[in-house]
Amino acid sequence: MQRKTYLPGVLVHYEPAPGVALAPVVFDSPHSGYDYPGDFGHVVPRDMLRRAEDAFVDDLYADAPAAGAAFLKALFPRAYIDPNRHEDEIDTDMLAEPWPRPVRASEKAEMGLGLIRRLIKGRVHIYDRPLTVDEIMARIESYHRPYHDELASMIEERLGAYGSVWHVNCHSMRTTGRHQGKPIPRDDFVLGDREGESCDPAFTEFVAERLRAMGYSVQINHPFKGAELVARFGRPLSGSHSLQIEVNRGLYMDEDRIEKHDGFAALKANIDRLISDVCTFAKEQIGAK
Repeated sequence: MQRKTYLPGVLVHYEPAPGVALAPVVFDSPHSGYDYPGDFGHVVPRDMLRRAEDAFVDDLYADAPAAGAAFLKALFPRAYIDPNRHEDEIDTDMLAEPWPRPVRASEKAEMGLGLIRRLIKGRVHIYDRPLTVDEIMARIESYHRPYHDELASMIEERLGAYGSVWHVNCHSMRTTGRHQGKPIPRDDFVLGDREGESCDPAFTEFVAERLRAMGYSVQINHPFKGAELVARFGRPLSGSHSLQIEVNRGLYMDEDRIEKHDGFAALKANIDRLISDVCTFAKEQIGAK
């Protein structure tokens, strides 16, 4: 693969190597970054902040360019600023002064998990002070917008070239969720297409069928339906299909130590098969050989 765009500490965009047949497919990993900026100013331990990362998801999908797809990953951590939130999804409880722009109300922001996280591990405050408008705007302009702009360019380039594009937004999830205060085991994969709004449901079903054929359990739109990136780029009536994929961390890593375990290699091999299948699916949809 070849590195097309590299912004130190922000993002890296990979394309297939010369000679590899191109597919109208874009993969992105917005939450796997761990390059912590010097101005973060957090007061909680770094190990605790790392719980917010989708650790090693970028490694799982790193070989997408070998199958003909483009691949984008964020280098900055999700806890610093979250590229999968709208830039107006501001948690006003963490501000030192009034926010001068519109505020998009959301359940996540109310929980302290908005564009800039206020809390980690439920109730632990990341900062010991309120943040200024200038601090937040600097993060938006230097990290959030460049990621969105680069992903938009990648998607639009393939949409213009092929008339359709398939965007796969890659994430990981904890092994258990909670319902009424009780832990609930999660499936191996959760696919989110915002109830059919962000991509053709046939694509969602194709991915689900391929994963099930590999022996994995799959849920669709529960408990994750897809967030800002698939909402922004999923325009199936215009040929732009966006699907969010969540993979259970227990399949490939020790969640407490944030280390890969022996299951990583097998999962990576199956992810590579899925990537190849998605690229073949996309090329068949546009009539390419």
